[in-house]
Parts: sequence; C-alpha cells; structure tokens
Amino acid sequence: MTQYNITGMSCAACSARVEKAVSSVDGVTSCAVSLLTNSMGVEGTASSDDIIKAVTSAGYGASVKDSELIENSETAKIRNRLILSVLFLLPLMYVSMGHMMWNFPLPHLLHESFMALGAVQMVLALIVIIINRKFFISGFKGAIHRAPNMDTLVALGSGASFVYSVIVLFIIGEGDLYFESAAMILTLITVGKLLESYSKGRTTDALKGLISLAPQSAVVIRDGEEVTVPVSQVREGDIFVVRPGARIPVDGVVTEGETSVDESALTGESLPVDKAAGDEVYSATVNCEGYVKCRAVRVGSDTVLSRIIRTVSDAVATKAPIAKTADRVSGVFVPAVIIISIVTFVVWLVLGRELPYAFTRGVSVLVISCPCALGLATPVAVTVGSGKGAKNGILFKTAAALEEAGRTQIIALDKTGTITRGEPKVTDIVTDESISESELAALAVSLEIKSEHPLARAVCDYAAEQGITPYEVEGFRALTGNGLCGKIGDGSVVGGSMKYISEVVTVSDSLSEKAASLAVQGKTPLLFAKAGKALGIIAVADIIKDDSAQAVRELKDMGITVVMLTGDNKKTADAIGSAAGVDAVISDVLPDGKESVIKQLQQFGKVAMVGDGINDSPALTRADTGIAIGAGSDIAIDSADIVLMNSKLTDAAAAIRLSRQTLRNFYENLFWAFIYNIIGIPLAAGVFVGITGWSLSPMFGAAAMSLSSFCVVTNALRLNLFNIYNAKSNVKENKIDIDLSQIKTEQKEKLMTKTVKIEGMMCPHCEAAVKKALEKLPQVDSAEVSHEKGTAVLTLNSELDNDTIKQTVEALEYKYLGAE
Repeated sequence: MTQYNITGMSCAACSARVEKAVSSVDGVTSCAVSLLTNSMGVEGTASSDDIIKAVTSAGYGASVKDSELIENSETAKIRNRLILSVLFLLPLMYVSMGHMMWNFPLPHLLHESFMALGAVQMVLALIVIIINRKFFISGFKGAIHRAPNMDTLVALGSGASFVYSVIVLFIIGEGDLYFESAAMILTLITVGKLLESYSKGRTTDALKGLISLAPQSAVVIRDGEEVTVPVSQVREGDIFVVRPGARIPVDGVVTEGETSVDESALTGESLPVDKAAGDEVYSATVNCEGYVKCRAVRVGSDTVLSRIIRTVSDAVATKAPIAKTADRVSGVFVPAVIIISIVTFVVWLVLGRELPYAFTRGVSVLVISCPCALGLATPVAVTVGSGKGAKNGILFKTAAALEEAGRTQIIALDKTGTITRGEPKVTDIVTDESISESELAALAVSLEIKSEHPLARAVCDYAAEQGITPYEVEGFRALTGNGLCGKIGDGSVVGGSMKYISEVVTVSDSLSEKAASLAVQGKTPLLFAKAGKALGIIAVADIIKDDSAQAVRELKDMGITVVMLTGDNKKTADAIGSAAGVDAVISDVLPDGKESVIKQLQQFGKVAMVGDGINDSPALTRADTGIAIGAGSDIAIDSADIVLMNSKLTDAAAAIRLSRQTLRNFYENLFWAFIYNIIGIPLAAGVFVGITGWSLSPMFGAAAMSLSSFCVVTNALRLNLFNIYNAKSNVKENKIDIDLSQIKTEQKEKLMTKTVKIEGMMCPHCEAAVKKALEKLPQVDSAEVSHEKGTAVLTLNSELDNDTIKQTVEALEYKYLGAE
C-alpha cells in the first residue's frame, strides 16, 4: 500500500470526493481516505503521478508520504487564527449586541448614526472574514468543482449574513444587521476546529509513541573499535554494542554477554526477558543490566518496530466497512443541506414571515449541519482502537479486521503451537521395580540422542535438565516406523511404541495398562527394554500453554463457541481439548483440510481462526478473521488479519474484546452524528416553532456545529481507558450451537485407507506374513491382505509414506508395485 498526504480536506464530503476521484484512475484496485490523518492509502499499479493528478483535479493537494511521522502543524495555525478572530470579534460584539441589548456606551457619532455604526461593524466583520478566508477559499473551490463541503456551508452562512447586512446598510438604509453573526459563525467554527484538532492529535498518540521509540544512533564495532553512527548506517551483519540502560538500535542476535531486556514497548509485558548468546533482541527495547554484543539481522524498515509502525499506520489509512454508510450519506449531505436551506427561506417567506426571519432560518440551517461528525465517526475510533491494540502487542492490519473481529461467533484454534507449546515434553516416567527413573532415563537418552525425531528431542531435553549422562551405544539402528535399538554394555536395548516393543519383548500387564492410560490422556508412551525385559515407560506430550485454559474460558464467557482443529487422532485430540476446556474438537484434519472445515463452520456464523504454522495459512485466509500467533511462521503472519505479538492465546480474547468495544464506539459515534443532524437541522429551520416556540440563531447553530465533531472525537478517546484484559468488561453475545455431524473431514477420510499392490504372494501363509509385518507399523491400525488380488488394504491412524511401506514389503522378499 502506498500512502499519500492530502491537503485541503475539511469534512467527510471532501474525503468522499477524493476517494471517488482516485478510485476512477486506471490501475487503482482500492483507495481509502482518512479525514482524521489527512492521508490516503492506495493499492494497485497506478503511478503516483496519475494519482496526485486525480487529487489535484478534484480540488485538493497530494504528495507521497515518505515517512510514518504524524505532524499536527494545523493546530498552531488554527490557534493563531482563533486568537486574531477573537481580538476583532470582541469589539464587534461590543458595538453591536452590547450596545443594542445592554446599552453599553458608544462614541456620540456611532450612537447617533446608523450608517457609521454599521460601517464599523462591517469593517470589523470583514477583518474576521479575511483572517478566516480559508473557509471561503476551500468552500467556493469545492462548489466550483461541484463537490461542496462543510467549508461551503460555513462560507455560505457567513457570507450570506455579511452580504445581506451590506445591502441593508447601503441600499435599504435601515433594518437588522447581521455582521456580528457573520464573524461569530467563523469564530465559533474555528473554536470547534481547534478542539477537534487537539483531540485528533490525541487519537494518534499511540502511533506517535511507537515512532518516538526508534533509536537515532548505534554503537558498532568498526576496525576493532567502538564507533557511534546514525542507526540508518547500521548494516545487516554488523556487530553492535549495547550498554545497560541503552535502547537496542536494530533487531539482532546476542553474540556475547548476558543481560535482561525490557520489551514492554513492543509487547506490553512488564517483566524483563533474560537474554544470552543466541537469543534474539529487538529494536527500541531497553537493555536493563548487562553489557552485550549483538549481530544485526534486521535493519531499517525490516525491524519488528518498523513493521509494527507500518501495520498500525496502514490500519489507520484504511476504512471500516461500517464507515460506508456514513460515506454514502456524506456524498449527498452538503448539497441536500443547501437545498433545505433555500427551501426553508422560501417557505417562511410564503408563510408570510418577514425577510429577516426567513433569512435567519436559512442561515441557521447552513451553519448547524455538520458533515464532519459523520466523517470522523469511525476513523477516530479505528485510530484509537488500533493504537490501543499495538500498545499491548495486538496488531490489527486493517480497519476491517478491527471491526470484523468483534462480530466473531465461532473461534477455531489450531492445537500445536496455539493451544499447546508446540514442543513435546516428558510428562511421566513409569518404571519396573528393578530400575530407577534416572537409570531408565539414562538408557532412553542413550538411544534417543542419536535420533532426530521430535519425541527424541523431548527425552534429550529432560535428561539435560536432570543432568543425566548418556551411555556409549554400539550398533545403533533406527527402525523406520518402529523404534530404536542398540547395544549398551553387554545387553541389547530397544525403545519405541507399545505395539513394537510388545512384539519383541514381554510387557507386563501393569505396564500395558499404564501405557493405555497415558495414551487416553493424549500422551505418547515410549517403552524401553533391555536384555529382553521391558523396564518402563517415558511419556511425552505436547503440553498446553499456561494461559490456554484461561483464554478458552474468557472466549466462552463472551458467548463465543470455541472449536479445536487438529490432525491428531481422536483420543489425543479429545484429551488436549478437555484440558483446554473447548466446546468442540474436530480431529483427524489434514493441513489442507482445515480450510474446508473453516468454510463449513461459516454456515453457523462468523468464524475467527487462530494458528501459527504454514499449514494454517489457507484456513487463516478463509476465516472471517485470521489471527496469527506472533512466534509463528511468516506465511501465517502474512495470511492473518490480526497478529498477536506476545504469542499468548489470551491476547486473542483481548483482541475480540477490544474489537467489540470499538464496534460499540462506532455505533455511538454514528448515532450521535446522525441524530445531531436529524434533530439540529429541523430545529434550525424552525420546524418546532409552531409546537414549542423553539428557534435557533445562527450563532448558536455555529456553536453546536463546532462542538459536534469535538464530541465524536472525545467519545473515541474513551477507548484509551478501556482495559482489554478485564474479563468483567466483556461485551457478551448469544452463544450459537454447532452440529459437528455436519462437519466433514473428507480429505482425512480418504487418507485413512491406502491400497498397496504386492507381487509374489502365493498362499494364505504369505498373506499372514505381510499382514503381521504391516500391522507392526505404528501408523497402521489394520491390514487386509489378499494373495489372489495381490493387494493389502491398510487402515491408517496417521500419515504413512510409501517408502516405509516399500521397505517393509521388500524385507519379506516380495515385490512392491506401488500404493494409492
């Protein structure tokens, strides 16, 4: 997405005009204009020159945004304009309303001469008009381009009051003058613009805070010496030094030293994180205590901080779908108000009211209507909500993601790496009475240390934690699909699955029962035997994260149905699902089948998917809201709509909680913007005069208009006070039920059977030999073998590669012809 700065916009009608103009440029696929930040995000192949030309032709200015820096230079300009306006408005009010209403003393010439008094008022009002000429320039430029905006309404209201008063003064010679109204309208609108500008500046505080974190210099080692250079000169591979209390300049890896780092600026986590050689460090985080040397791995715009800033900035530059309603209204709002104003003026004249009264009603309609409130209703909430999320390590990539997450009714959680740690750990050790736990672990690690299987790493990690030294192993062999074997001392040692070990040694009933019990709990029992005797079990499992059960509970409390998706078998999946407390478990799902499951879940309601792996990316894309774990793969992060930088599942609940609160803020702002205009315009037009006697002067209308946008922005700022981790603040929705019988995992079912073609089987004895060998494979539940058909139909519980089948068949001296 390319971002542009836009100048000259004053209201939602302006942003709608720019958006329409740029969208019509060939090569532009999407365009979103933000009235809040006066910026525009454009996607497509169109050149910047063509886009800028389209904006200029629409009557506005544009330039390519070369940085994420948000400047608020308008506030100072508006403040200066307001001060000058007030300096001339006060004497104008004194000689007009002060003299007329409270008999304030005036010089004799002004007191006795209508012409002299009117001339002084005209000059003072004209000075205020010149000070606020921006309204007239912008307003009439919009009218010339057939795109009238809020400035057009202000210019018409103030200009009409001034021109009418000039006519009364110099042509009619007597009557009511409205010079003070002309000046007061401009001054009050400027007050509102100043309040709005201050508040708009507050909404981008989070993004400005992130930008300010970026370090400006770094200490790098050049030619063996420490040299301080601008951070822009740090290159990938440079060695840089970070002293205690200093900010880390770029992303890198610690090469020397130990320390603890405060990463709260990026993650929101208050506790420092210990770092040693080999650990990653990130730009803008603070080195708390130790002196460390690091190697730069990501610099410039590639650092984590830069990516966060870019993500938040892009989100602010996009529009929430709900904003489309306000955009459609804004597109016709100003012309409609002008027509209503003219009709109001004519109707009151037709009804017999005097010209000044009809004129006042028409001007009041012009100055009370506020398209700005409509244009700001959603962008301010998006900006504050996105910033609030970024402060807590939750990145919403677009405004649509911020809105859509709050509508979630079903959330599908990947198991490995999302609910669980994704790193198998030793959970149980069960031994025969003849051996201790440490001795069993020593035998086990002696074999497993030579294996690259994930379960082997879990055993090795456990042994390292316990300080257990492995034995020397001779004749080590990895038996594909079965287990491991070797010789330790004078005895043969084997390790593997229950099915394999029970084939080679006798396993006691107590160990068999314990293995079955562990399997039901979702754990993988690894049995070990020496010299023909089973010695015990080491159970390994991918244990759930500390916060998973809490996260699931919070999601359920919000009325969300929680589903776990996994490719594991039903027993293991049910055990993990039960520990996490999910509502439903869908197991035996292949990676490319997750997308299909998400699609089927969408028939019940809005679905969010949380995942971390490459295999989750299709499902993340398919879901209404894709949520990626920050520690996951880059592909998953790219596919997702929301990224959880802290890799905590509780942040998924926090993201939805924040989204729902932001969505509520959307509705509040839109309600105020619509109801204000729905009530204010008829009141200004005098619709209620006959019923209640209520009428509205142009000055009060201008005051109301100036405050309406301020109220919308201030309401959005309340999001900064919202505690996204407070479960008591849940916006709860009605929970929906899912009929799991309608969810089909067809791809998994197809894989669960495999037909193997075998040549050379001659009789039932051959069938029995092949059947026994194939059923020893842990992935095979059963094998139906026919020597007449020359086939073996395998029923599988997990994936089984054809090479393993081929080796098993050819080991029996039969010919393998293929499998399907």
